[in-house]
Amino acid sequence: MKNRNQYKSKIKEGNRAVTAILYLLAALMAFITVYPMYYVLILSLSEPQYAATMKVYTIPKGFNLGAYEVLVTDTKMWRAYANTFLYVIANTILMVITSTTVAFGLNYKKLIGRKFLTMFLLIPMYFSGGMIPSFLLIVKLGLYDSPLSQIIPAAFSIWNIILVRSYFRSIPDSLSEAAKIDGAGILQILIKIFVPLGKPIFAVIAVYTIVATWNSWFKAMLYLPHTDWQPLQMHLRRILVETTRTVTQAMDPAAAKEAAARELSNAQLQYAMIIFTTLPVLFAYPFFQRYFVKGMVMGSLKE
Repeated sequence: MKNRNQYKSKIKEGNRAVTAILYLLAALMAFITVYPMYYVLILSLSEPQYAATMKVYTIPKGFNLGAYEVLVTDTKMWRAYANTFLYVIANTILMVITSTTVAFGLNYKKLIGRKFLTMFLLIPMYFSGGMIPSFLLIVKLGLYDSPLSQIIPAAFSIWNIILVRSYFRSIPDSLSEAAKIDGAGILQILIKIFVPLGKPIFAVIAVYTIVATWNSWFKAMLYLPHTDWQPLQMHLRRILVETTRTVTQAMDPAAAKEAAARELSNAQLQYAMIIFTTLPVLFAYPFFQRYFVKGMVMGSLKE
């Protein structure tokens, strides 16, 4: 018998030049992604006069934690933090529940009018009433100036329902049939078969909801006129708007000089606020990474 080495493929795997190019491209993409956040971080740690000029590129110029001290002692900021955590937790739980139950129902083959219901859900995904009807609806429901205005409308997403429904279609029907033979009802099939197998797509829905809720501020501006229940991003926006008006509103030279000095500290405070408000989302992603990629692929391609 001839030596197997004679039949080895002549195709060279792992070409060093190609590998080096891929590593360089990956490093470039990582740099483009990470550096903006690092840039804001070093600005928040620099002295206020350097942070205001934004001419800090590699390491902090000086070292000043004054902005973080201001944030830690700001009771309004912590209240906004707590409000945002409330909205994130409530919206994520409700979003997963509503997406799962509706998607499971649409995936049930014996459901009467299933195609009509699917089309009925798809229409408002592309066409909505707009801002004014939504505002009037919130007012009529008594949700204006209430934290429920940030929870109830955000607890339902047709796009997420479609993702979960597509994922549920990838689960073999034989599992449901076997459960029915054993005497399981529809609710038991949902809880004991689809829910355990749906962890990847639930992770995708959770990440989408967490990021969207954490970054949301426009609905709070519309429906929450008072600061008691406003989220963190609304608090950040208020700081940014107020600091940009400080110097322009000062008329006399003494007040303008004081406002300019305060503007230096406010510039650093803005960067510290960005870091402070972004860290929870960055830390949340690794907990869902295990299922995220699998859920994205199966939820978008399986149909």
